[in-house]
This record gives sequence, structure tokens and C-alpha cells, in this order.
Amino acid sequence: MAVLLVGYGEVEEYQNFAAYNEMALRLLTAKFLKIPEFGFKLLAGTLARKDRREWAGRDNFRSPHNDVFEAQRAGIARHLQEHFGDRVEIFKAFNFCEGYLPQQVLAQIRARGFRRLLVYPLLVIDSIFTSGLALQQINEALAEEERWVDELRYLPSFYNESDFHERLASHIESHLLRLSVRHQPSRIGLVLVNHGSPYEVKGFTTGIEESQVLYERVRERLITRYPLISIGWLNHDTPGKWTTPDVPQAARNLLTVGASTLVFCPIGFVTENHETILDVEAIMRCFEQKAIPCTRLDCLNDDPEFLAAAAGWVVPLVGELLAARATQPVAAQD
Repeated sequence: MAVLLVGYGEVEEYQNFAAYNEMALRLLTAKFLKIPEFGFKLLAGTLARKDRREWAGRDNFRSPHNDVFEAQRAGIARHLQEHFGDRVEIFKAFNFCEGYLPQQVLAQIRARGFRRLLVYPLLVIDSIFTSGLALQQINEALAEEERWVDELRYLPSFYNESDFHERLASHIESHLLRLSVRHQPSRIGLVLVNHGSPYEVKGFTTGIEESQVLYERVRERLITRYPLISIGWLNHDTPGKWTTPDVPQAARNLLTVGASTLVFCPIGFVTENHETILDVEAIMRCFEQKAIPCTRLDCLNDDPEFLAAAAGWVVPLVGELLAARATQPVAAQD
């Protein structure tokens, strides 16, 4: 059987910005903003020029996302194959990267003869912008062909997994312990960064409530030792009413109640990307210019404990699929 890990993917060559942005506008932004057909290429080109300036201005920044995601795929594969052997193979797809689009990777999976499929978006929160997007792309690809997937399972999110909360909290605390040598723990302002969302998305699932739950689970594990904690939403500069407080406002709020230093830690992301690096660092510079020391923590990325847990969350689903395979009539071959 095949496990398909799905992530966003990020641009590796600057000339691909326009095509990447156009896909994102069509698949994401159009779900909550009305964009005329001619507007997609126009907006994509405008955004591409902005992205090139921003990335080039940061020492020709190259996103680590795709390399980190491959390390995550390899780590999860290792754990699943230790459990199930060579009956399981793990593939990766990216929502917006040519060569790894879901329909392209599904074609490879079909050509290899697999007929059992686990769809696993390696994205923390279930929303129309994350797991829902992956499912949309996979369904569109499957609809183009005669049915070839006999059994399919799907893990929409893992925001409510207690071992995920524990690993995030311990990851954060290991850094806060070092900072507490120089700063009173009660004066360390911690912004737990979630991906923002517009409130109105035509009734689609936004993931806001799930993100709030994740924040509360991590916060409750830290607040007795580090009381200055706030959620901070990493919003896009897009029309509409978005989640509050955004990351800059969350940081200002913590300074108001006595923070002497600021720490920004992504909890709604597990794979490093340009938002968790460039966007957060741009916010940090605004405070550092005022002599406020800031620290940015990494995502969990290829952390061994996280990858072991991530594999464990789908073991029951893999087991179901393998059992279903075993009970198929002899005439239905994989």
C-alpha cells in the first residue's frame, strides 16, 4: 500500500514564483475572495515581483521547506517500515510545486500497482486551506480516471494529539530555560504562532477553533513557569476580517504587561518555510530596532520524537488498509 504525505511545497527557483502564486490564488484565495479570471495572472505577477524582491533582499533566500519535508518523509517512512516492512511505501506531494503535484504523484503510485492509499497531509490543522486542499486536489485527480483505488484512508490533522502537545512544550521549554539565565522567567514574552485565517470563507472549515485548542494545550503546559504567553496569528495582507491578535499585536501586548524579551515559536507549523522564517524575522526586526531582544524558534521539522509520533498516528490506518488488502477476493489483485 502507499502512504501519500502532502505539504505545501515552496519555490526553489525564483522564476517559478508567478506560476506558484497563480496556483495558490486559484486554490486558496479564490475560496474567500472573488477574483475575475484576468486577475489571477495579474495578481500572481505582482506577488511574484514582491516575493523576488523580498527573498533576494534576504541574501537570496532559499526556502528550506522542501528539503525538510523530504527529511520528514524519510523519517516517517523508516518508522512505518520498521513496523510493517516493505508492504508500505511512502510518497510525497506538494500542493503547488510542479513535478510533485498530487495528480502527478498519484500517477506514479498507480503505475507502481498500488491500489490501497493513505492520504496524510503533514499539516497541523484541518481546514479548507490545509488538509481540505490536499483532499480536493486528490479527488480532482481521481475523478479524471476510472476507479483504481480500492481502499482509501485519510488523516485530516493531528492538532489534538497529546504527544504532539508534549513535544512542542518540551521543545519550547528547552529554549526558555536558556533565556531564563538572563531574563526573569515571568518577563519572557512567548508568542505561540498559529497560521492566521479569514473568518468568512463561505462556510468552509477555517481551522480557527482547532488552532485555538492547540494553543490552549501547549499554553497550559508552560504557563505555571512562564506566565507571559499569547497566541499570535500569522495573517496574510489580504482583504477581509482575519484572526486577532496578529503576531505584532500579540508581541506588543506582552510588552505592555512587562515582557523584557520576546520569543516567537511556531506551533501551527511543523515544517520550516518562508513564513516561519522571513515573515517572523521581519516582525522581530521592528522590535529589535527598539532594543527589545527577540528569539525565533524553529519548527519541529525532522525532530526524531516528532517523526516517531507522526508515524504512530497513522499506524492504525495503515493496519486497516493492509487488513482490507488481505481480505480482498483473489481476483482483485494489487
